Amino acid sequence: MKCPFCSANDDRVVDSRESAQGEVIRRRRECLGCQRRFTSYERIEEVPAMVIKKDGRRELFDPQKLLSGLLKACEKRAVPRRSLESLVEKISTLVQEAPDREVATEVIGQKVAEGLRRLDQVAYVRFASVYREFQDVEEFLDEIRGLVGRGKGRERKKT
Repeated sequence: MKCPFCSANDDRVVDSRESAQGEVIRRRRECLGCQRRFTSYERIEEVPAMVIKKDGRRELFDPQKLLSGLLKACEKRAVPRRSLESLVEKISTLVQEAPDREVATEVIGQKVAEGLRRLDQVAYVRFASVYREFQDVEEFLDEIRGLVGRGKGRERKKT
């Protein structure tokens, strides 16, 4: 570390302390050239998570924007907000742990669709109609038929 007083590059750490939140380390240093003391701070350099849009643009990942879209899809549905927040947390983790911290919108959309399908089928269809950009009613009906077909396979037999 370069001394702010004499520009020497030799120093020793006299004291180190973590901040209350643990995000910053404060270090008291003593210059071996001029014997004066100075303070330095260390913090982790955050690499922002990015979303790769369909047209190739990159945009900062915004969990709040994702939650807003989920709330819109679940409007007037009995889906607990906590379930939606949990889904957003899972997707945020996926984005944060991705190589280069970049994820395509298609991957995020698939994870959202899978999560909504389990939570509420009507909300899933609302989301899918926007995400998959249905061009006509037939595509919309095909998706609903697929849901109904999956639901029949899961029904329990009454005894």
